[in-house]
Amino acid sequence: MRNLIIFFRRYFNFFLFLLLEVICIVLVFRNNDLQKSAYLNSANSLSARLYERYNNVEYYFHLKATNDSLVKENARLHNMLRTSFDSVSINNIVKVDTIRHYSTDTTRKVIGTEVRRYLYKEAKVVNNSINNPINYITIRRGRKDGIKPNMGVVGPSGVVGVVRSVNDNYAVVLSLLSKGRNFGFSARLSYSKEMGTVRWYGGEAGYAVMEDVPKSVRLIRGDTVVTSGYSALFPENIPIGYVESYSLADKSSTAYTIRIKLATNFYNLQYVYVIDNLLKEEQQSLEDSTYRLIK
Repeated sequence: MRNLIIFFRRYFNFFLFLLLEVICIVLVFRNNDLQKSAYLNSANSLSARLYERYNNVEYYFHLKATNDSLVKENARLHNMLRTSFDSVSINNIVKVDTIRHYSTDTTRKVIGTEVRRYLYKEAKVVNNSINNPINYITIRRGRKDGIKPNMGVVGPSGVVGVVRSVNDNYAVVLSLLSKGRNFGFSARLSYSKEMGTVRWYGGEAGYAVMEDVPKSVRLIRGDTVVTSGYSALFPENIPIGYVESYSLADKSSTAYTIRIKLATNFYNLQYVYVIDNLLKEEQQSLEDSTYRLIK
């Protein structure tokens, strides 16, 4: 206590000066509109900057929850796309999970309906390889979530791969970045509508090759390569990549080899969507029975 008293005695003049300075500043800003306005503007500007910094820090710590919410919202929007439904006529038939079309007159009669064909399920990527001849992606969705082998998998930007194996809580996806003549994706050029097959032959993880496109087709650099819809794995018009360059192997070649830049960035893949084709088994059963009859 004695030391505190000595301290205040020693610096009494300084503290008195500070007190009088504060009183003067308060009187100046209180009794002069110009200074008062300048003070309020400066204080508001400083407060706004501090609040902005605080909100940015708080937003950073909530990014995971925000990202999860966006992924779920994207899955919901995917499930509402017209490409997730098949158009059929309706004759006294009630379908579950459909989009109905009504006449424009006052009767509002049902004139058609679109039955859901594809269902999207979001999944978190927990492991991903890109440097091997055959690459796999592990996702945090499994048999309990309705995931089965041979389901198509897409990312926020485009095609990712195909589900190969599942257990109760996880699934392993065969990535598009997998070499093999028998592994490819049915694709179509957006401009010319010409069909082909997309395959990856190794090398860079951001590029693949589209084959079987006739040399009579007019190709455009930058054209989008999309899924054809002929496969039971994917709806049509999902991006696979973009035409970067094309060439003929030699003068006798009848088809182009097209180098495409993949739409999906496999280096930072965090979330994917597994596509459940609800009519796949019905389609395959009919096709298999037809093939057996032909044989």
